[in-house]
Amino acid sequence: MVGCRKDPTMYDGPIATPYHLVLPAWVHDSIGPMPMNEALTVEGVELGRKLFYETALSDDGTMSCATCHKQEDGFSDIRRFSVGTDGSVGNRNAMAIVNLGWSNNLFWDGRRNSLEGQAHDPVTNPIEMRNTWPVVAERLRAIPGYFERFTAAFGSPEIDSTRVTRAIAQFERTLVSFNSPFDRYWYGGDTNAIDPSAKRGLAIFRARGNCSRCHTLGNFTDDHVRNNGLDLMPEDPGLGEVTNLPTDFGKFKTTTLRNIAVTPPYMHDGRFSNLLAVVQFYSSHTAHNSPNIDTVMHHFPTTGNAFTWDEQMDLISFLGSLTDETFLTNPAFAAP
Repeated sequence: MVGCRKDPTMYDGPIATPYHLVLPAWVHDSIGPMPMNEALTVEGVELGRKLFYETALSDDGTMSCATCHKQEDGFSDIRRFSVGTDGSVGNRNAMAIVNLGWSNNLFWDGRRNSLEGQAHDPVTNPIEMRNTWPVVAERLRAIPGYFERFTAAFGSPEIDSTRVTRAIAQFERTLVSFNSPFDRYWYGGDTNAIDPSAKRGLAIFRARGNCSRCHTLGNFTDDHVRNNGLDLMPEDPGLGEVTNLPTDFGKFKTTTLRNIAVTPPYMHDGRFSNLLAVVQFYSSHTAHNSPNIDTVMHHFPTTGNAFTWDEQMDLISFLGSLTDETFLTNPAFAAP
């Protein structure tokens, strides 16, 4: 009888349904398969979706992940700095949540290397949701339906921070955007998908502008943490605050450019309100003597303009072609 007893790690519960993440064939060739910490399931993704929009995660029940990451804004915050439940104002712009399943550097300073870790921090951050995970777990247990949802997703009704962040991470891995006019032009062969100005901008982006060195075609980010010469002496240490290394001072994550036209303001501190200001910064205002400035920035001139006015307009047209309207309106990503 001892030999026939149930393994204590087993559970009686439903078997979750595998979730098949549908990606264009070119994604596997251009970017590669999405790394997974665990297999996606229909029940896990749906639970994560509900938790992403759950205001019980915040101390006063007014904020959710979606408060600062709105779908219509590319899952970003168009405010320069997000505001916490007590009115505290942050010092970095909320990053867009898109195609992060391929990322190993989360947050502007790259302090987290998994979506589970990324989902954990805002709940306890004193200028964001200002809560504790034991309180969150207790609240969720008191809300009808969550025991059943956690059982469906994980096989048993236990609710804790690990399971909450695992579920949110599953949902966030489904937030993929690969149906922009650029994609239909570049990967789909539709020569009319983008206009002549965007085509000229793409040529500058890939060649003389050298933009694709950091914003690699495909995901439009190399996922590295770099100093792009924003300031001669950066006030925000960026990665340096995480590693305590002088060589990392002023380094921030290279963000994706997908849906960039709908995710202002720009840079880690949201200093640029529009894409023209961003293009003009790279054209003529990079701080070449900034400590730790990335060598890729040295091709920009120290005087004059790298791009004419017409070229700047072409670059902006190209960046606009990276907007994926289906991503911004997909009902599977909206509040349940």
